[in-house]
Amino acid sequence: MAERKEESVMAKIYRLFGREKPVHSVLGGGKPADLFLWRNKKISGGVLAGATAIWLLFEVLEYHLLTLLCHGFILSLGILFLWSNASAFVNKCPPNIPEVKIPEDLAVNVARSLRYEINRGFASLRAIGQGRDLKKFLIVVAGLWILSFLGSCCNFLTLFYIVFMVLYTVPVLYEKYEDKIDAFGEKAMVELKKYYAIFDEKCLSKIPKGPSKDKKQH
Repeated sequence: MAERKEESVMAKIYRLFGREKPVHSVLGGGKPADLFLWRNKKISGGVLAGATAIWLLFEVLEYHLLTLLCHGFILSLGILFLWSNASAFVNKCPPNIPEVKIPEDLAVNVARSLRYEINRGFASLRAIGQGRDLKKFLIVVAGLWILSFLGSCCNFLTLFYIVFMVLYTVPVLYEKYEDKIDAFGEKAMVELKKYYAIFDEKCLSKIPKGPSKDKKQH
């Protein structure tokens, strides 16, 4: 009885975007979710430090990617070459260089996943272009405008680093202050629905919609 009451109470609590699962499950669970939620502070801190170092290297110090890769390969191959030749003179074993191969199954699965997501994106864009969903059209246009604005303010690497920092900070902060953020989000959603209802009544409802699939078939 106590468990049922607890479940009913949890069901009544408002969660952002209708979320029913914990934040860890929403992020996919496993190691990626542990990384973003700082379950292991050493690993998460190391990844954050590495990403920050890469950003500083390319953006602040203006190092070029091709130059960095070439210098890295030159240094690595030089060390391995000298070590392999010097091992015979110092009576030590040569370096054990592992054979690296990309598994065929992994490559096929990645290609299939990308193909599915790309096709789904094309289908969504096609549906929006046919004028079937005005709300989704406005959301996509607003999102693209924001991306174009951010792209004019900073380059791709800086934008990627900003997105990375958001993913690295927002989920863990949300998990920590979940109840307060959800309560604020509930109030904000109520206000947004009010304004959207007014906008829909005065503007959106007066715009003619595109032909539906059923009408086209008949």
